[in-house]
Amino acid sequence: MSNIALIGKKIGMTREFYKTGQSVPVTVIKMEKGRVIEVINEEKRGYKAVQIGFGKIKNSKLSKAMKGYFAKKNTEPKKKLKEFRVENLDDYKEGNELGLEIFKDVKFVDIRSTTIGKGFAGAMKRHNFSGLRASHGVSVSHRAHGSTGQNQDPGKVFKNKKMAGHMGNKLRTMQNIEVIKSDNENNLLYLKGSIVTIKKGQNIDLTSGI
Repeated sequence: MSNIALIGKKIGMTREFYKTGQSVPVTVIKMEKGRVIEVINEEKRGYKAVQIGFGKIKNSKLSKAMKGYFAKKNTEPKKKLKEFRVENLDDYKEGNELGLEIFKDVKFVDIRSTTIGKGFAGAMKRHNFSGLRASHGVSVSHRAHGSTGQNQDPGKVFKNKKMAGHMGNKLRTMQNIEVIKSDNENNLLYLKGSIVTIKKGQNIDLTSGI
């Protein structure tokens, strides 16, 4: 089941203790159960996969095609549908629910989510530039990023030049985050570290790591 991911939501931070007494900062993730909507075999599409639905959605929000799809599958509508390739289809049946139990023996997980959006940021904040000298000869441009182009040849600013611009709000993956503990009753997962790139309430995709 290591190929399957679950969707969770960051709800805050706290701390836990190792058996040695060492205090560890942890991020608390509220996990969401997923339901197997469709089992896809090789005869159908040429590969083995399972389609899993997450979240609740009103019928009125669905298109006519999706209403028919969920009616055909005889299941309640789901907000998100995700497909995961698997090696063995025998472990999955349509209608089954998957929860925190799939991470039972997993010690490390990979996290994918959208980072905190920080709006328009200067070069010093966005790329950790040192800025210009705070001395004689520098006027008004202490936090400027300096030269951006060249002389007449080639006389242009190259793509991906580090400049001021929109910072954050990008899809990022953090790998091999240690699982400190899991609370199956309340569907909570405690992950080591602050994971500060993800804002509170942000949806997170979790897959098992190494």
